[in-house]
Amino acid sequence: MGQTNPKVVARLKRKRRVRKNILGVSERPRLSVFKSSRHIYAQIIDDQKGQTLIAASTLSKQLRSEATSLKKTEAARMVGKLLAEKAKTIGISQVAFDRNGFLYHGRIKELADSCREHGLDF
Repeated sequence: MGQTNPKVVARLKRKRRVRKNILGVSERPRLSVFKSSRHIYAQIIDDQKGQTLIAASTLSKQLRSEATSLKKTEAARMVGKLLAEKAKTIGISQVAFDRNGFLYHGRIKELADSCREHGLDF
């Protein structure tokens, strides 16, 4: 096997360090974020039941056509808005934010700020 990318290794170390302190329960589920080079994905998870309650991404049907013409940070903002609106419909107002080892700036920060603006508390 080849060598592993050191940036990926560092992110996974940060992920393990953060995840040992964050647990999504039914009163306060976990908002997990993942970003690839093109897309951003967010989901609200109840770790006690082991199920995803809500998911949104730039590949969602509602955003797919719009997200292709936007900048990545603007697309992340749209994903945050969509996720917060979906969370309101099923009665979720508080979440525990899991940045998944990614640094809190850029697209991750935009998604979090957008969720906060549209009613999620974390």
